[in-house]
Amino acid sequence: MHLVLPAVVLGTGGAAVIARMTRSSMLEVIRQDYLRTLRANGVSERIVIYRHALRNALNPVITVIGLQFGFLLGGAVIVESVFALPGVGSLMINAIFNRDYPVVQGGMLLIAVVFVLVNLMTDLLYGLVNPRIRY
Repeated sequence: MHLVLPAVVLGTGGAAVIARMTRSSMLEVIRQDYLRTLRANGVSERIVIYRHALRNALNPVITVIGLQFGFLLGGAVIVESVFALPGVGSLMINAIFNRDYPVVQGGMLLIAVVFVLVNLMTDLLYGLVNPRIRY
């Protein structure tokens, strides 16, 4: 129960950006001619939206999700210090105040490695969602 408010604080801003990006990307894709052709051929609206339109609209959304993860990492440091939660963020804040430079360097290295891995996962998801992007 004590993690509900920090989760809401971290997730609300990112969810709003992702929802807005998904909406604008879907509105752009839904106007394409190939979707109109699918509807004219009798394909059900559900299949047109979920299988064809959403799949083609996911590339910018995946990019935004990958970028939002970086903001979540930075926001977790602040949320942990505000809500007095134990974690890497509060460890980093305490290490900065105590001038414990090896701990600060280790924490920054950990955050950087996690961010690089998330960007790698984002690039791999591009290939799964859109086969034309495979390297």
